[in-house]
Amino acid sequence: MKLTKYLSEQGYDLIEGPVRNHKPLQLWLKQPLDEAQLYYASIDHAFKSDVVLTEIENPTLNVNGTQKDDYGFNIGITLLEEILRTLGLGSLEITSKIKSGKTVTISYENSITKEYAIGNVEEYLYAADFLHPNPSLLKNANRNNLLLITGTVFAKNLVVDIENNFALDAALVTSLNNIATGKLDFTISNQNTLKMTSNVGIYFPIAVKVNRIDFDRSRFKKLILISDGNNIF
Repeated sequence: MKLTKYLSEQGYDLIEGPVRNHKPLQLWLKQPLDEAQLYYASIDHAFKSDVVLTEIENPTLNVNGTQKDDYGFNIGITLLEEILRTLGLGSLEITSKIKSGKTVTISYENSITKEYAIGNVEEYLYAADFLHPNPSLLKNANRNNLLLITGTVFAKNLVVDIENNFALDAALVTSLNNIATGKLDFTISNQNTLKMTSNVGIYFPIAVKVNRIDFDRSRFKKLILISDGNNIF
């Protein structure tokens, strides 16, 4: 199954942009015609409430190599470069050695999903007040510009298959592995396909569930899911 479709069915969006610091309970600001930007690192930096928010791990949302997205070569290489850069691997310039090909397939392995139950978050917001007097926060709340991340899928391994126009040789693979210095592992999966697996040793965000906070006349009304296929980030 396509990775984006699988995630969308769970209410999640795949992160494809260059920013990759998403965590549950972050507040983001999304004004009309502007890109979303991080507003508060955590909801409790903006609101206070007597309701306790409880993080849960969702074992049913498991991303693995059976869910993948295929891209044309140049689009796929561009996405790959952005992902490697956000993982701190952009300096390796792996793609300078891979200049032409047919397709790029991107998938992830070893994932965990951390999220908050919507009912729990809504109870928190119904009982909430601003942490401090804040005219800017009030204005953005009443204009429904506030986005809340209620779930994040983290993965430990990026897996990329690059189908080339030429037969691969062992010397190229050895050269790539020497450049990667253990942070990436390159192998030949068939005569024309190069397989790359990341070994950065940390979990990094790959998808988010995002809800718009609906305020009306300075009072919280409801959460509106907006991340099921809308590519917010």
